[in-house]
Amino acid sequence: MVIPRLVATDLDGTLLRSDGTLSGRTLAALDRVRAAGTLVAVVTGRPPRRMAEPADRLRGDGLAICANGAIEYDLRTRRVLAEHAIPPDVAREIVRRLRGALPELTFAAEYRDRFAYEPGHELGGHDSRSPCGSTAPLSELVALPCVKLLARHPRLSAGELVAHAVIAVGDLATPVNTNRRRLVEICARGVDKATSLARLCERRGILPSQVMAFGDMPNDLPMLAWAGRSYAVANAHPAVLEAVRHHAPGNDDDGVAAVLETLYPRLAATAEGPILSPGSARTRSPTTTG
Repeated sequence: MVIPRLVATDLDGTLLRSDGTLSGRTLAALDRVRAAGTLVAVVTGRPPRRMAEPADRLRGDGLAICANGAIEYDLRTRRVLAEHAIPPDVAREIVRRLRGALPELTFAAEYRDRFAYEPGHELGGHDSRSPCGSTAPLSELVALPCVKLLARHPRLSAGELVAHAVIAVGDLATPVNTNRRRLVEICARGVDKATSLARLCERRGILPSQVMAFGDMPNDLPMLAWAGRSYAVANAHPAVLEAVRHHAPGNDDDGVAAVLETLYPRLAATAEGPILSPGSARTRSPTTTG
């Protein structure tokens, strides 16, 4: 197998261990990848405000796609390079439709550099462990362009919420399942990890067949389908394990590093050419899943 020109990896549940740390083994594997001439891109659901710690440790190419594709971000300079936000009028219509379908939903909004949520919205994950954001009336949350809307329900699972959201607002936005909690995240229509990764690669003359990708959750599926060779880590969501042909060890077993170590045994390998054998490279659309 010829090595890729770019390795794209999700963070939480994939590159990071369950405690949020990056192991020395993983950092060494990424250094080996870069030494062979391959670029590394972080492609995550995290917004820029949650990228400081991993950016300090990754010490790499600076390529990052954040907020499920809504933001292109430079890890070295900590600058937003491009933003694909939900316009206020669209956000208001999304909220109206979702509240009509599921009245118990509460909402939060992620902006370029801050986070806000309506009173009564339950924080989860990282945002529940440290002071974060501010409360605001729902009308204020949708008064400015936002990179993500987040809707939480007291009982429905993330999968159930995505199914409802696709029916209610699929013509306006891109609802995704990024977690195993009672939350759906919503980006602008046509925005996902694959579309932003495709833009990044096009600027560098990199073909889908020259990209290797790693992920664990349904929001990774567009990227995993688009890339020439993709891996689901062992702890991935069942839908991802079913859809993705190649599997890696789990995130707590440094699964990304384990795959990269087999691909980069020598630094003399070339990064030219496709991952797949001639004639077998995939040319799927960035929005294809599966």
